[in-house]
Amino acid sequence: MSSLSVKFLAPSLPNSSNRFKSVRLQATPPQTVAAPASGAAGVDAERLEPRVEEKDGYFVLKEKFRQGTNPQEKVKIEKEPMKLFMENGIEELAKMSLEEIEKSKLSKDDIDVRLNGLVSSTGGSISVNGRFMMRLKLPNGVTTSAQTRYLASVIRKYGKDGCADVTTRQNWQIRGVVLPDVPEILKGLDEVGLTSLQSGMDNVRNPVGNPLAGIDPHEIVDTRPYNNLLSQYITANSRGNPAFTNFNKERTLRVQSLVGGFFSTKRCAEAIPLDAWVPGDDILPVCKAILEAFRDLGARGNRQKARMMWLIELKTWSRASGRGETISEFILRSKKGYSFVGIHIPVGRVQADDMDELARLADTYGSGELRLTVEQNIIIPNIENSKVEALLQEPLLKDRFSHEPPILMKGLVACTGNQFCGQAIIETKARALKVTEEVQRIVSVTKPVRMHWTGCPNSCGQVQVADIGFMGCMTRDKDGKVVEGADVYLGGRIGSDSHLGDIYKKAVPCDELVPLVVELLVEKFGAVPREREESED
Repeated sequence: MSSLSVKFLAPSLPNSSNRFKSVRLQATPPQTVAAPASGAAGVDAERLEPRVEEKDGYFVLKEKFRQGTNPQEKVKIEKEPMKLFMENGIEELAKMSLEEIEKSKLSKDDIDVRLNGLVSSTGGSISVNGRFMMRLKLPNGVTTSAQTRYLASVIRKYGKDGCADVTTRQNWQIRGVVLPDVPEILKGLDEVGLTSLQSGMDNVRNPVGNPLAGIDPHEIVDTRPYNNLLSQYITANSRGNPAFTNFNKERTLRVQSLVGGFFSTKRCAEAIPLDAWVPGDDILPVCKAILEAFRDLGARGNRQKARMMWLIELKTWSRASGRGETISEFILRSKKGYSFVGIHIPVGRVQADDMDELARLADTYGSGELRLTVEQNIIIPNIENSKVEALLQEPLLKDRFSHEPPILMKGLVACTGNQFCGQAIIETKARALKVTEEVQRIVSVTKPVRMHWTGCPNSCGQVQVADIGFMGCMTRDKDGKVVEGADVYLGGRIGSDSHLGDIYKKAVPCDELVPLVVELLVEKFGAVPREREESED
């Protein structure tokens, strides 16, 4: 996925209230990003011509560039996806039977391409079980107890098929949704201030930020107002914005000074500095310029090359130099007398009753707010110090979830896996928990080790940034039988010395992962076998 990000330079910081409706950020014309003149840097002038044009309020691929386009682009040419939501097409689609929908499809990808924030659980064909995952827009991972209760009410009626996941994009995904219910669900989302619009397929994904924004004593700037503004702009305040829908592939919007980082089945790349120090008031127009450049000039043939990094490497637009200014030393301090509590959600999976209880805890002990993290956990902020101990004694935190999980569980992340995702090669969530539980019975570690699981090379579980990563594949066991396995990654890091991990061992049968992980933890992370630890005691 492509990554667009901006770092702050002496921003004019809005009031750090949890309520964003009163925040106004004025965007001045960008002065740090510019497209080169035709033919610049030896690039063919035709390569600089925008691939799309505006037609009847939507952006469509120009006729001259349609030859050689991939199947997904052809679907968008024939059936504009945003019309389903901006012209009430979703209500008509919801009335059709699954058989009628299958017959009307232009290709196997037709539904997934056009449904935007909905993804069929079978990866393109909904005739198998007719169930969908609905992805939301949740800027900076901030949500409310009322929103959480509503989502719980949606998934509850789907029984064993209904559940929700905290994702690696600080977002909710709700599962089990059936198409006839979608119009009513969308109305309910709107009533509680949520939207799923432009959250999937060829759209800008959820803007992520510091989950402690506004209460982090070390932060330079509160990221919430900026991420909220970006999301509102990209979706036109949840009404739909055709200018930012017809992209080439998914991307993530992050508040840092880097562009182009992505994970894909063919290549992974770290984001690179834009060399453009952007004042706070210029964040919106700079993001707009970058997104428009990608929309207009990005590849639409080979879908594997429909990423920002490939466009950067073509040198079709120039980097601008910085202004030589320095970052301000403005620091927000946490409110005195208040705390926050992190709640460990094992591999991000929750049920309807869990969500209701989390909402109750947020109301009872905090301000009715929940923060989702990219590690698939949840934070309750704004808790009076006098209430913290009572919160920690709540049954939910002592039973299903915990604020003090076992050390190897703390950094455990897993994508959806093949239980609900048609692209996943292996089951991930239950297996990640099982392997970790077995490993921690064998060895003892003294520091967190981040272990990430992803079911396929699309790497939604982001295995390349983990200390130890597992990417699903099929392989053969010692008897030659085809079984589920994983490519094992090692050495990914985040933070100031971040870099991507490398393949350590390919195609390891899942049944053989426990001894391999134990070996890695002892050799690379200072783990001690528990039998030795007990004998020394």
